[in-house]
Amino acid sequence: MSEQVFQASEEIRLEGRGDYALLVIDREAKRNAMNASARAGMLAAMGHARGKYRAIVLTGRGTSFCAGVDIKENVVLADSGTRTRSQEWAAVNVAIREHPAIFIAAVNGTALGGGLTLINVCDLAIAADTAELGMPEITFATYPSLAGVSTQLSLVRKRAAWMVLSGERVGAQTAMEWGLINECVPAAQLLERAEAIARRIAGFDPYALAACKKALDTVPAVVTDWTQAFAFGDSMNAVIRSRTAVPADPLGQSRARR
Repeated sequence: MSEQVFQASEEIRLEGRGDYALLVIDREAKRNAMNASARAGMLAAMGHARGKYRAIVLTGRGTSFCAGVDIKENVVLADSGTRTRSQEWAAVNVAIREHPAIFIAAVNGTALGGGLTLINVCDLAIAADTAELGMPEITFATYPSLAGVSTQLSLVRKRAAWMVLSGERVGAQTAMEWGLINECVPAAQLLERAEAIARRIAGFDPYALAACKKALDTVPAVVTDWTQAFAFGDSMNAVIRSRTAVPADPLGQSRARR
């Protein structure tokens, strides 16, 4: 199947792969740091992908996954001057969490600050064994406002504290052992593995995928009581059944309709 490319901005490219897509941060000279154009491009790409792709592999070009928000760029205000650079970046990450597609981070290299935030908000993450993750903000007297909180939501306190307070990077193997990523693979196999996962996930019912993604954010963050949790699980399946005629297949052998 021929690829369909959507150039969302100069730095952001969405490549269709049938039921899934590859979302590329292409700002290699700046280590894929996110400037205003890239942030807008990410939102445009997600809007274009909505309803078209069930899974999206997010990766960077070159040896960096993402070096975070471009702090050397002049502060760019949007929406008639009511929105700051930090708010724009937060909006991008929230959009990933709220998007119905399943996002898979293919961490090809260094992920710092906002790059770590991207990994944290993606549903799944596969990293090259050469990748490093970190939050350098403490070294310039700053709390990592997005990377810090998203990491603290993902890790136990001592591990999150190490990353927030030391400013040191952790390797991909450690990141996997800590639970920041799902798998660590040789760099040459990264995209092959990430796209294989995307193809498998894209074969599932889109309404079920969106409901499962929502459930993963709701339990136990909002729903903590066991009785309430079981009722919530039943309600999610009721929502899925109301939107698709495909019966549940516990073996996952039938392909759900689009």
